[in-house]
Formats: sequence, C-alpha cells, structure tokens
Amino acid sequence: MENRTHYRMAYHGTGMDLFRIEIVNLILCMVTLGFYYPWAKAKTLQYLYSQTLFEEQPFVFSGTGQEMFKGFVKAFALIAILWAGVFISLWYGGEIIQLTLLLFYLIIIAMIPLIIHGSYKYRMAKSSWRGIRFGYTGERSELIKIFYRDLFLTIITFGIYGSWLAMNIRRYVLDHVRIGNATFTYHGNGGDFFLLNLKGYFLTLFTLGIYMFWWQKDLFEYFVNNLRLRQGDHKVAFRSKATGGGFAGLLIVNLLIVIFTLGFGYAWAVTRTLNYVANNIDIYGDLSFDELVQSQSDYSDATADDMADFFDFGFII
Repeated sequence: MENRTHYRMAYHGTGMDLFRIEIVNLILCMVTLGFYYPWAKAKTLQYLYSQTLFEEQPFVFSGTGQEMFKGFVKAFALIAILWAGVFISLWYGGEIIQLTLLLFYLIIIAMIPLIIHGSYKYRMAKSSWRGIRFGYTGERSELIKIFYRDLFLTIITFGIYGSWLAMNIRRYVLDHVRIGNATFTYHGNGGDFFLLNLKGYFLTLFTLGIYMFWWQKDLFEYFVNNLRLRQGDHKVAFRSKATGGGFAGLLIVNLLIVIFTLGFGYAWAVTRTLNYVANNIDIYGDLSFDELVQSQSDYSDATADDMADFFDFGFII
C-alpha cells in the first residue's frame, strides 16, 4: 500500500465517569420499574461514542431514548405474547407444552436475521464521525436467505457448518456498512474460522484452559485483520497488535474487579476493555477522510435493537 498513513484510534473515557452514568441509570430504572431503560441505554451509548476518537475526532451516537422507548414497547409486547403462549400451555399440560416450547424457540430462531438486520439499520443510521453518517444497505430478504440456508447446512452437518454460518453472516453485514461514500469489506471465511476454533478448542483442553486467552487473541485478530474500508481505489486496512498475554491480563483483572467490587466495578472493566481494543488496532491506508461525501441515512425504528438486548445478541463489528 503506497504512501500509506497510520491513523489514530483512542478511547478517553474513565471508569468513574461511566460509573456515574450507570449508577444513575440503575436508580432511575429501579424507580420506573424498568421503563427508563431506553433512555439509560441511549445515555450510555452517547457517552461511549463520544469518548471513542478516530484521528482525534469523536464518534457521535444520535439515537434518543424516545426512539428506543417506542422500540422497547414493541419488543416487550412481542416477547410478552410469546411467553404468554408458553404459560397458557402449562395449564393444559401434556404434549401441548412441548409443542409450544418448540414453537417458541423456532420463532426466536426465525427472528434472528430480522433482529440483526433491523438493529444494524438503526445503529448505523444513528452513528456518525465528523458529521459523516454511517449506514447499512443490506437487504433483509438476502440476509434471511443466507441465514436459513446456512442454518440448514449447520443442522445436517451436526454443527460443523456453524463456522461458515457465522462468517457468511458477518461478511454480508459488514460488506453493507458504509461511512459516507466509503464502504467496509470483510474477508473472513468459514474454513479458516473453523480451523482457528478447532485449534483453540483442543489447545485449551490440553493446557487446562490456559490457551483460552490466546484463543481469544486469535479470534480478535482474525476479525480485525480481515476488515477493510474502501473508497474507489483507496483503502484502509486494520491490523491487530493484541497478544495472548495482553488478553490474559485484561480478562483476569476485569474478572477480579467485577468479583471483588460485587459488580460495581463493571464500568472500570468496560473502560479497560475499550482502552485495550483502541490501543491494539493498527489502522493504516491511503484514504483521505477529508474527501468523504455525506450520504442520506435516516432510520428511527429501534425495535430490532431492543430485541437484540432482550435476547443478548452480540453486535457484529
């Protein structure tokens, strides 16, 4: 990559600042019986974005608690209906319970691509940097097709094809994320991902768990190193500088902080993690960010994003 420039990523947030936000959020959620959660989530995301800087310019999350509350109500109503069906089946007993539970899980599985698509569409539309908005241009029907095809292949191969399922979904989603008129691409593939996890699994067993931290380093490295940002003939590449020892120190200390503070140290664990991530990704290329062109991206339905919280789905990045 000729005339490449190294770009700077940093996280400037502190554990104390995040703790103040989270403790207020917790109190208000308790007082409002959980209805404050959408505003709590918005405040947390707004803080985390504002403290994450690229080339000394912060990211911005413009989503609002009001938008998220509307999505929260829709998501809560849907989950309530599903659980109501399960509880009603308990009154009848017998085989109807098993059939209802099977239907419950099938519906949740069927919703996964819808949740991924909707949450990305919302989260990207509400993210920006230097006034340039992100966006997600994926087609829901295409994502559904990929998910169901790969899920079927995963089932008939007794889980082996799961690595291809994970990589195909990740590649489709990230290939349709953009910032302005620049687009991301992801080059990971199922075969490499399968072998990486196979190695990690057996080495973790043979080392009585010690290799787990190097396995996490390998996963982080694989996700980061296969990501690109392109604008015409110009591109930006990402490279991990993380080490197994670094991951071990990060995860062990984070666990001790959370345990010995009875959970109150969670904000410091998050801060340490974001600092580690920002400091261990090398970003370089020949793309001029001053030439990014604004694109239209407006989407305010946070239902899928709230559904992702209900089911604890990780956000792909």
